[in-house]
Amino acid sequence: QVQLVESGGGLVQPGGSLRLSCAASGIIFSTNAVNWYRQAPGKEREWVAVITRSVQTSYADSVKGRFTISRDNAKNTVYLQMNSLKPEDTAVYSCSSRTYWGQGTQVTVSS
Repeated sequence: QVQLVESGGGLVQPGGSLRLSCAASGIIFSTNAVNWYRQAPGKEREWVAVITRSVQTSYADSVKGRFTISRDNAKNTVYLQMNSLKPEDTAVYSCSSRTYWGQGTQVTVSS
């Protein structure tokens, strides 16, 4: 059974940082691409970033230069380091690999 579990969300002030984690069981992240998505209230789900099997990364323009996706093969975990957070980054962040999704973690950026 495949399980993706996100953690690390919370409330942070504008300009602050958070690191999200996506831990997997039943699927090996080093042999699959892993994506982060987010969905703000009343908005469509938005793709945020991807890390491929070969550790290539790509980002949405809205987060480029502020967010960094990385992978720890030993822990079978993908991270999303989010810096210089803005109120518009507020959303539920979810990780996905192949057809599997996590339950999401809430990120709220507010003063």
